[in-house]
Amino acid sequence: MEIYVCVGSSCHLKGSHDVVIRLQELISEHHLINKIELKASFCLGYCADGVAMKVDDEFILNANRDNIDDIFINKIMPKLG
Repeated sequence: MEIYVCVGSSCHLKGSHDVVIRLQELISEHHLINKIELKASFCLGYCADGVAMKVDDEFILNANRDNIDDIFINKIMPKLG
C-alpha cells in the first residue's frame, strides 16, 4: 500500500508535518513497515481541503493531528485486508 501525504504549501501550513510524523509512528506501532510505503507528495489538488492524503487510489481530505489516528484505524487498516 502507498500513502501519499501532501506537503505542498497549503497542506504544510495546515499541519502535514504532524500528520507524517504520526503516520510514521502508527506504521511502526502496528508493525506495518513492510506493508505500507509512506511518501510525501506535492499538491494533490485539494488545497482547500488539506491536509490531503492519497491511499492507493482513494483521496482522504482534512487530515490533521487530531483525527489521523481515526483515519489510520478506520480507513487505512481495513484496506490491508
